[in-house]
Amino acid sequence: MTSKEKVAALREEMQKNNVDAFIVYSADPHMSEYLPEEWQERAWLSGFLGSAGFVVITRDKAGLWTDGRYFTQAAIELEGSGIELFKDGMEGTPHYIDWIVSEIPAGGRVAVNTLAASNANWELLSQKFNSKNISLVDLPLLKEVWKDRGTPSANPIFVHPVERAGKSVADKIAAIRQKMEEQEATVHIISSLDDVAWTTNLRGSDVDSNPVFLGYIVITKNDAVLFTGLDKLEVEARKQMDDSFVKMMPYEEFYNYLKAFKNEKILVSPNSNQQIFETLKADNQFIKAPVPGNLMKAQKNEAELEGFRKVMVRDGVAMVKFLYWLTHNAGKETMNEYSIGEKLRGFRAEGENFVGESFGSIIGYKDNGAIMHYSAKKEGSKEVTNDATILVDSGGQYLEGTTDITRTFALGTASEEFKRNSTLVLQGLIRLSMVKFPKGTKGVHLDAIARLPLWMEGKDFNHGTGHGVGSFMNVHEGPHSIRKDLNPQDLLPGMVCSNEPGYYLEGQYGIRHENLIAVKEAEKTIHGTFYEFETLTFCPFFTDTVVKEILSEKEIAWLNSYHKTCEEKLAPYLEGEVKEWFLQLVSPI
Repeated sequence: MTSKEKVAALREEMQKNNVDAFIVYSADPHMSEYLPEEWQERAWLSGFLGSAGFVVITRDKAGLWTDGRYFTQAAIELEGSGIELFKDGMEGTPHYIDWIVSEIPAGGRVAVNTLAASNANWELLSQKFNSKNISLVDLPLLKEVWKDRGTPSANPIFVHPVERAGKSVADKIAAIRQKMEEQEATVHIISSLDDVAWTTNLRGSDVDSNPVFLGYIVITKNDAVLFTGLDKLEVEARKQMDDSFVKMMPYEEFYNYLKAFKNEKILVSPNSNQQIFETLKADNQFIKAPVPGNLMKAQKNEAELEGFRKVMVRDGVAMVKFLYWLTHNAGKETMNEYSIGEKLRGFRAEGENFVGESFGSIIGYKDNGAIMHYSAKKEGSKEVTNDATILVDSGGQYLEGTTDITRTFALGTASEEFKRNSTLVLQGLIRLSMVKFPKGTKGVHLDAIARLPLWMEGKDFNHGTGHGVGSFMNVHEGPHSIRKDLNPQDLLPGMVCSNEPGYYLEGQYGIRHENLIAVKEAEKTIHGTFYEFETLTFCPFFTDTVVKEILSEKEIAWLNSYHKTCEEKLAPYLEGEVKEWFLQLVSPI
């Protein structure tokens, strides 16, 4: 079925159920960013494969809302679908709820699947629709349309040992119970998969590239219960749960278990699915607040930080070998964007404790580099030679940690314009790497530092500068970020974040440079506590595209010092021609 045919089939179901609009969020029952195959409803319906975005279907119109990372990609993938692209956050783009209200009749009905809609979205919809006499109903209409969606995986769930986690399951649950007590909660529900995995010190592979498994946790004053596929739990995983006094129940029993709660004060994130709230709302009170473990997870302990440092050396060695191979073979042997990604994965797989990629590699040659989250297809991806620039954004999952790195460089000769823009982007990365900031600083306060070199020339990029990164966990992690949005979360010691300014010229090229950085305490002065960043990533930048005159003496000194550190960390694991080439790459400018 084409997207057009799928939308037509959905409209038939809407007609049968007297529904005027149906919303398809990019979500599963755990509100995940990256979804198990059987929950990729928006991608299946629309053909748009980005990680963010949602579709609204009315009786005669259809729209997809997504953010700036995907404007170019979405326009391509929606072609011929009959679904209009709405560029979220851009001037003139209507809010999707206002658009729905304008498109359906008074007294109309809007449906969502409450398993795949957050409580926060449900409440916002309800509030706006009530004033317009529009009904909001729970109807999983796509169940009747997408019938061959597959089944949940049977992949094993295994132990993430305390030596790598840095904190036992019992200690984590005790800390969560303390937060429950502070908020006067008697029951706490954890539904986000990375928080479930973090709390239990378990890992799985139910979602591509994310070492998580399908599960829920319910914690009371006396009990902790994990709901998951019991047949998937390895023997050591079962033992760890038993030793930690965590009961285990089948994943399918979760909602039945909730029905037994009466007169409880339930701490639950408003980003949990609405079905949880529907099941509990009649007899209980809600304390809507972030999952306490989410902030605990974000502040990496020393064991986790040491894991990052170890895998960054391993990953840096793989990257250097890959970069040598690519720069010396492009134009000599047949390759394309997809095959290059496979080759990069192969270099990483040579490293100890490699589990898989942390996301699908973004290999954008020439104008495809301007598609921020471009994904090269196995069939039909662009051939790569040695006459243009290439953007390589990739990462690995290792048992000790997670990596995410971007390098943009020339295969052949770069234009003077490209060199200048690439240097401005690198200058932004360097400035953010060097910054010192007072306790209480939020990511939005630092975002402009990375953008300023571009801003001074009337240029910008349409994505965040930094996202949180998990410890052998999801490559995108909250609650912190470095971006223009007003995220209220302070940057705190132990938080790991990406540092990835960029610049994109549609139809020409894209530039992004990215390292991972960790917040650490710098000093205490009469003005208070100050923090700084530790750069975790070890991999050189290509200095042949650096316009030295743009950089200050301090910025040049930072770059030379960074390359010296890369040499110290990586050179012992390189040999022969690769090592000789690498030593030239890290020589001072």
